[in-house]
Amino acid sequence: MNAILGLHEQLDDVQAGSLNVVHPDGTTTHYGNREPGPTIIFRSGNILDLLSDDPLMSFGEAYMDGQVDVEGDLADLVSFAIRNGIASPNEAAQGFAGAIRRAASAGIRSFKQQKRDIAHHYDVGNDFFRLWLDESLTYSCAYFRTPTDTLEQAQNQKIEHSLHKLRLRANETLLDIGCGWGALVMQAAKKFGSRALGITLSEQQYAGARAAIESGGLQGKAEVRLQNYETLARERAQFDKIVSIGMAEHVGKAHLAEFIHSLETLLKPGGFALLHLITGVKEGPINGWTEKYIFPGGYIPTLAEIINHVSERDLRVWDVENLGPHYQLTLDHWSERFERCVPLIRNQFDDRFVRMWRLYLRASSASFREGIIEVHQILLSRGQPRNLSLTREDLYSHSDIPGVKRFSGAPQSI
Repeated sequence: MNAILGLHEQLDDVQAGSLNVVHPDGTTTHYGNREPGPTIIFRSGNILDLLSDDPLMSFGEAYMDGQVDVEGDLADLVSFAIRNGIASPNEAAQGFAGAIRRAASAGIRSFKQQKRDIAHHYDVGNDFFRLWLDESLTYSCAYFRTPTDTLEQAQNQKIEHSLHKLRLRANETLLDIGCGWGALVMQAAKKFGSRALGITLSEQQYAGARAAIESGGLQGKAEVRLQNYETLARERAQFDKIVSIGMAEHVGKAHLAEFIHSLETLLKPGGFALLHLITGVKEGPINGWTEKYIFPGGYIPTLAEIINHVSERDLRVWDVENLGPHYQLTLDHWSERFERCVPLIRNQFDDRFVRMWRLYLRASSASFREGIIEVHQILLSRGQPRNLSLTREDLYSHSDIPGVKRFSGAPQSI
């Protein structure tokens, strides 16, 4: 079937918003109401089969190859597709989120495969991420106290908010599973006086984090290792507090139970762990575009899945917070900074790479805008917790947390 005809049939009954379609012969068709909306431009007559088994793969690759262009915000186009059922909520969450769902695979995902999957995304290069992330290279949902907060402010506030939730104290041991470029590990050691260890499977993040720790004079207070959490659990290491931000999405559905078991093993009795992860509203099938181009090997669990796995261990849930709106704001900041740096990015990569990342960032923003994916922070304890306040007031008045305001000495090395 001719792709343009198939598109017309899908768009003819639009119920929400509007869309302009510019055909290869230059003619334009308007769909929906008369409000301003995005414009999709076909550069070729038979490039897209939106009635195929994988329409998001077809569109994503066509956009990357320049066979389809979009005037206006790509996020608005994705929102239009979601609201009108052109891309189902599950498909949109899969294809355009910061991570993807994946059905359980047969067999065991090896350590080498985990490293390859992580490297595909995070080892693109530290120079690339430095162009558009904040100064701390924090690559996860920020925490905005006001919509006018800068990205730097919001990322620092996310780290502070997370560590205060853990009730982190001086000289306590902290493990950061999937530590990125080390910003939280350094803040935990520098401001809270903890003995902080971060682990990652990304060679680039490992190198960048070690350099940052050395530059900040935090050797002996903060450490980063190129290590898997399962290996650390087998070594019988234990920590007073554990945090994992934006890492659980990479575990895979088949290994969620193992991850939660390792979390229990690594956490001392009475200690706190904070899981911060993207969650799906509904379970759904894998989308090929994100699996192939963005996050191979990932899976977005629902909140219910995580809670079910937690309930099977000696872990208690004390707090659950939804930060979905914060991630949309974060992605909007990243997109703006990314676009400002496109000329510099093109010095390192080709236009197809630029268009791929633009689509990933804007469509992710739309997915959070439409509420089909969310971000949750889940505070857990192993068994009955130690020193948990009766209210949440201590999260917002930090002076009553021992060791935070008064810390001035150097903790012992890890």
